[in-house]
Amino acid sequence: MSDTQHSTVDRQLPWDARLARQLVAPLKDSWVTPNHLTSLRLLIGMAAAAAFLPGSYVWSNLASLFLILSNFSDHTDGELARMGGKTSRAGHIYDLASDAAVTILLFIGMGIGVGAKPGVALQFPPLLLGAAAGCGIALIFFLRMRIEELAGKAATRQASLGGFETEDVLYLLPVVTLCNAVVPFLVTASICAPLFAIWVAIDYLRVVRRQRSTQAGATAGLAQ
Repeated sequence: MSDTQHSTVDRQLPWDARLARQLVAPLKDSWVTPNHLTSLRLLIGMAAAAAFLPGSYVWSNLASLFLILSNFSDHTDGELARMGGKTSRAGHIYDLASDAAVTILLFIGMGIGVGAKPGVALQFPPLLLGAAAGCGIALIFFLRMRIEELAGKAATRQASLGGFETEDVLYLLPVVTLCNAVVPFLVTASICAPLFAIWVAIDYLRVVRRQRSTQAGATAGLAQ
């Protein structure tokens, strides 16, 4: 790829992916594989989930920092795979499975931490709220993977503005923990994540119907 093509690709990437691309460039021809970076992201994400368990102010802030690092490192494996021609179906599935695992564990850890806080009274158990948020987001990951398989990567492209994507809102989590607002954040996530999962499920069904219609039209054309 020429310097001009690299420049064009970089301009199309969100800011964190651009930085990740620069950081992993020296690893292009090394022994490090994208799966190594995926595993590192998974471990950091699990550390973030574990740090939420005590429910204390200090540990929650540490958890948010781990999450930022995990979220950023999530871009490194894909960038290394594209730069080094190391993309694979198995690696892609491993990456998506790691995303889902980190998200579910993160919100479950957050729920356990909220439950450990004295004086917190919620209508539903915090662990249940965390599981609802985590599973909702995991379902979104799965459905987006299926949409990508059926309609291509462009069909799952996130909304972006000024080099920032929808998922970059996670970089604001330290603001939540610094303001000691983990409880309202958990409650909001437990409501919004399942609702957004329903919206993505409807979009997935549309894509499936469109694919079936296209295939039926092609089959009818061949029959004639």
